[in-house]
Amino acid sequence: MGMSVGAGGGGRGGRGHRRRGRHHAMISEINVTPMVDVMLVLLIIFMVAAPLLTVGVPVDLPETQAKAIAADTQPIEVSINSAGQIYIQKTEIPIEELVAKLQAISKTGYDERIFFRADKATNYGAALQVMARVQAAGYKNMSLISLQEQDQ
Repeated sequence: MGMSVGAGGGGRGGRGHRRRGRHHAMISEINVTPMVDVMLVLLIIFMVAAPLLTVGVPVDLPETQAKAIAADTQPIEVSINSAGQIYIQKTEIPIEELVAKLQAISKTGYDERIFFRADKATNYGAALQVMARVQAAGYKNMSLISLQEQDQ
């Protein structure tokens, strides 16, 4: 009771179960499962990476109960860290050059908003000196940036 290896379909000419004249159409559906898997992985990567991209000058901001500011445009950020170093955006600037740099980068006039960020360990006098220089440059709209106080 042995079977022949060459006989593939049980006596129908060795062609399996296909009949003459009938062709199976190709299935042309897109398998979206791998695409969804890739999208979910990318979503997780971007959710983890996005907060890391917004880091500017490392400043330990104080916490207050103030509300968040709605900003329409990208404001100019002036920061002072605990060591007393002054930054415009992410570029360190000596205090003597602060007025000249701020006057040079004014795009929409002196009504442009300035965000002032100071480390909570910063000397109060140093922070006031920087704020006075910003006013001396002609800017009138200065906002002090802090973290929102957490309920404990």
